[in-house]
Amino acid sequence: MKLVTAIIKPFRLEEVRAALSEIGIQGLTVYEVKGFGRQKGHTELYRGAEYVVDYIPKTKIEVAIDDDQLDAVIEAIIESAKTGKIGDGKIFVIPLENAIRVRTSETGSSAL
Repeated sequence: MKLVTAIIKPFRLEEVRAALSEIGIQGLTVYEVKGFGRQKGHTELYRGAEYVVDYIPKTKIEVAIDDDQLDAVIEAIIESAKTGKIGDGKIFVIPLENAIRVRTSETGSSAL
C-alpha cells in the first residue's frame, strides 16, 4: 500500500477529485495549507500599500491506495491539477505499512 500526498492549487481541487473518482478512488482527505516553494511568496497591493505574502494558500490531498493503483493515481492528479504555470504543486509517495478500518477492524488493503 502507498500513501499519495499531493499539494495543489486550491481551485483545482474539484478537477482532481473528479479524476480520482473516475479511476475508482473512493476516499481522500483534504487539508487547507499554506506554504511556498520556488515561488517564495508574492507581493500584493492593498489600499495603495504593497506588502509581501510569504505563504501561498495551497490544498493538500492524501489518498491511501493499493500498489497497483499508484501509476493511475499519479497520472490522474498530474493531468487534472496541471495549469502549466509555476506553483502547480508536488506529489509525494510514501510506503504505507498498514491501514485499519475502525468500524469493522478490517486491516490492510480491505480497509481502504
